[in-house]
Amino acid sequence: MTTTPTAGDARHELIATVALLQGDLLPKVHLAGVMETVGSAVILLRQLHEAKAGAEGQSGLFEAIPADVWERASREVASWDGASFQVFTALDEGYPALLRGIHNRPPLLFIEGAPISNTFQTVAIVGTRQASEAGKKRARQLARDFGRAGYTIASGLAKGIDTAAHEAALHYGARTVAVVGTGLRRTYPPENFDLSRRIVESGGTIVSQFLPDQTPARWSFPMRNITMSGLSVATIVVEASETSGARHQAGQALQHGRVVFLLRSLVESHEWARKMAYEGQHGTRALILEDASLAIRRFSPAARPTPFAMA
Repeated sequence: MTTTPTAGDARHELIATVALLQGDLLPKVHLAGVMETVGSAVILLRQLHEAKAGAEGQSGLFEAIPADVWERASREVASWDGASFQVFTALDEGYPALLRGIHNRPPLLFIEGAPISNTFQTVAIVGTRQASEAGKKRARQLARDFGRAGYTIASGLAKGIDTAAHEAALHYGARTVAVVGTGLRRTYPPENFDLSRRIVESGGTIVSQFLPDQTPARWSFPMRNITMSGLSVATIVVEASETSGARHQAGQALQHGRVVFLLRSLVESHEWARKMAYEGQHGTRALILEDASLAIRRFSPAARPTPFAMA
């Protein structure tokens, strides 16, 4: 290894974080917390490889951080030089404060477009890809109403409810954030590429926790839902089946101590939604959303930014 990894060096910390993700040395959902406990991704990477070498009876025979591990991660990071996105590790000051408050936060965050400001209050509007026309209409109304009240509208750039929420936010001049389940060099679904560009051009943001060339995967979307919950003060589920990612996000949001709203029609049609509303999870219950104006008043006006000028 020609470079000596240095704890505290910003680029070395980024490379070490990528190496930790590439090596699967710790579960991804715990990695950010362990990095923060240790205080350095470089030191953590060194410690884990020292422990691995010792367990294999090779302690002292090789460099603490193998050269191939460091070089692979270095090449990945170098490929981002000059890219249009910013990258933050969980150790960086620019990492969103609200997201930092959840236990299963991602160790790495890629942001294209406007920065994630800690002054914005974000509400996630989510639901099924196979949305009914009534569901899409309700998503558009919610994005309009919360956007008019000054909230940033988050969703996942998927078909159905997500697309309706993003489109309405753009139409009514509200800021919108797409938290995606792929790397930023991939768009899923491909037909929403133009929508992603309009989000960025409008002053919104595309957020990913995955390496830029990561393709869609079954495991990536549940992780995306955790991050969207962490970035939002509330999650609103419009339509969602028993196996929907939106249901998963609602459960995570309750665990994160965030507000969850379920539409009355959803509660009436799905057992999981009834249980979440009447029995609760993680010591708290979801709220049934009857009137958006009542939901909006749950949050202190003083905590919200000045409402967007409406088109």
